[in-house]
Formats: sequence, C-alpha cells, structure tokens
Amino acid sequence: MIFMKTLEKMILVCLLFIGTGAMAQTDKDNEILKDAERAKSALMAKDAGLEKFFNNASGYAIFPNVGKGGLIVGGASGNGILYEKGSPVGMTALKKVNIGLQAGGQAVSQVIFFETDAALAKFKEGNFEFSAEASAVIADEGKAEEANYDDGVVIFAMPKAGLMADASVGGQKFEYHPFK
Repeated sequence: MIFMKTLEKMILVCLLFIGTGAMAQTDKDNEILKDAERAKSALMAKDAGLEKFFNNASGYAIFPNVGKGGLIVGGASGNGILYEKGSPVGMTALKKVNIGLQAGGQAVSQVIFFETDAALAKFKEGNFEFSAEASAVIADEGKAEEANYDDGVVIFAMPKAGLMADASVGGQKFEYHPFK
C-alpha cells in the first residue's frame, strides 16, 4: 500500500517535469517564431525586393538572431524557423566555425530562400551545409533585385549590431526539427 502511494507520487512528479519541459520548449519556439516574423518585417522594410522571394520560394528559413564573432578563429550560431509555402513547419539551427583573417563581433538576421521543392527537401533532410565560397547578400534597398539563386538557394543577411568584416556563410551547418 505504501509502495503504491509512493509510486503514484513518483509518476506524478515525473509527469510534472515532462509537462514543464515540453511547455518550456514550446515557449522558446514561440519566442523564436515571433522574432522571425519581426525579422521578416525588418528585412522587407530594408529591401522591398525581398517580397518576390518570400512570395515565390518553395520555402525559407529565417534566423532572427545570429551571433558572429572571431579573432582569427571565429564562429556563428543561431536558431530559426523553417517555412514551407509561407507557413512555419519546424525549428532550425545553424552553427559555423572558421579560421582566417577576421576580427570583431556582429549580430545579424539571416534568411535563406529555397527556390525549388528539391532544394527545400535537401535542407529538411538535415546536415545541410554550404560550400566554402557561399556568401550572403547584405539586405539593402535594391540589392534583392540583383540577387539570383545559386544551386536553388539564395541568402540575405541584415546586420543588427556590431562590426565584423565577413559576409561569408561558407561552412555553416544546419539542423532541422519539424514541429510535432
């Protein structure tokens, strides 16, 4: 009898922790989703030409807050939302480590557009990575009009704060986790 009551209490406590953990993840996801929507508005306000990419891409990933920094050895990381046909479908994360002539720190918003369903599917498979020479178009009025897809992908970045002489995205690795 005492064993059963103790077991019931332990199960209840475990369920409470599991429920709290799930809620915390949902809250974090919702905050990133709100940040992504704000970043989308800011990017479009900076360069109205991005609207054609948002409207016509098979999908896009918005990373509202990517932190970059380095002094010879550098790195970047950020969390974002993957959209398919304009609707959010999951969480994504980016990581980058590089070595070379660099100094400083910077916060950017970054959006990756996928021209085709095949390019989007490749990203969703996980372990997506850009080649070493990939670079981002800095979002500014009129820049989107000149930008084109390269191998089904085009990247735009908008500096938020800081100063760093590096617009490369080569070596970035991504993870994707669909919403449940």
